[in-house]
Amino acid sequence: MRQFKILKKSGSIFFHVIFLVITLIVAYPIIWTLTSSLKSTKEIFGGSLSWFPDGFEWSYLLPANWDQLLSVFQFNNYDTAWNLAQFDQYFLNTIIFSGLVVFIVVSVCALTGYVLGRYAFPGKLVFIAAIIATMFIPNEYSIIPMWQLINFLGLEKSLFGLVLAEVGGAHVIYILLFTAYFSGLPKELEDSASIDGAGFLRTFLQIMLPLAKPVIASTAILQFINAWNSFLIPLIFTIQRPDLRTLGVGMYSFVEENTADLGGMAAGASISFIPIIIVFLFFQRYFVEGIAGSVKG
Repeated sequence: MRQFKILKKSGSIFFHVIFLVITLIVAYPIIWTLTSSLKSTKEIFGGSLSWFPDGFEWSYLLPANWDQLLSVFQFNNYDTAWNLAQFDQYFLNTIIFSGLVVFIVVSVCALTGYVLGRYAFPGKLVFIAAIIATMFIPNEYSIIPMWQLINFLGLEKSLFGLVLAEVGGAHVIYILLFTAYFSGLPKELEDSASIDGAGFLRTFLQIMLPLAKPVIASTAILQFINAWNSFLIPLIFTIQRPDLRTLGVGMYSFVEENTADLGGMAAGASISFIPIIIVFLFFQRYFVEGIAGSVKG
C-alpha cells in the first residue's frame, strides 16, 4: 500500500512538471512580447535571452530606487504605440465594438436558445440542422454578401455597420449552449409565470434569462475574446475609415509602417492582448460554471 501511494504521488508530480513545462512553452511568446515591450529595438535585435533590459538590477525594485527603472525600462515604447500609432483611438473603438457585439450576440443567442429549448414547432429539427450546417461554411465565403448588405443599408463607413457585420454569423455554439441549458429547466417555472399572467417576453426576461447567468457569462467571455481579436471583418470594413480601426487592424498597420521599431510593435501587441488576459483571469470561474451548467442541463 505504501509503495502504491509513493508511486501515485510520483506520478502526480511527474504530470504536474509536464504540464508546467507545456504551460511555459505556450506562455513564452506572451512573456517575450511583454518583456520586449520594455526594451530598446537594439536590444531586441541583439537576440538577448534575458527577460530584463540591459543594466537592470534587482535593487531597482526597491521604492527608493524606482527612479532608476525609468532609465532602464523603455516605457517610451508604450507612448509611441499609444499616441503616435493612435492606439488610444483603436483601443476605444475596440471597446465599443466588442461591447456592442457581445450585447447583440448574447441577446439573440439567448432568445433563440430559449425558443429551441422550450418550444416545439414544425420544422424545428430542420432549423437546428441548418444552424449547425453553417459551422462548416468559412466566414470568408460570406464577406461579399455581407458587404453588399451593409453597403445597401448605408452603414459601410460606420462603427455600427462594422458591428452588424461581426454579429452576422449564426453563432452555433452559443445557441446550442443556451438551448441545452434552457431545455433542462423545470416546466413548472413557465406554468407559474403563465398563471401570474406573464407573456412570452416577460417570462423570458424576468424568469428564464436570470437563471441562465452562467451561460450568459460563458457566451459573453467567449464572444468578447472573439470580437476583441477579430481581424478580417474589421480590416475590410475600415479600409475607407482608418479612424474606425480596431486594435487588430491597427496593429497590422503599425507593423506595415514601422517594421524597424520592434519595441513599439511589442508594446502595441501588449496593449492588444493584456485586456483579454485580465478579463479571462477575472471571469474564468463563470466561464467554467457556464460550460458545466449547459452540459449538465
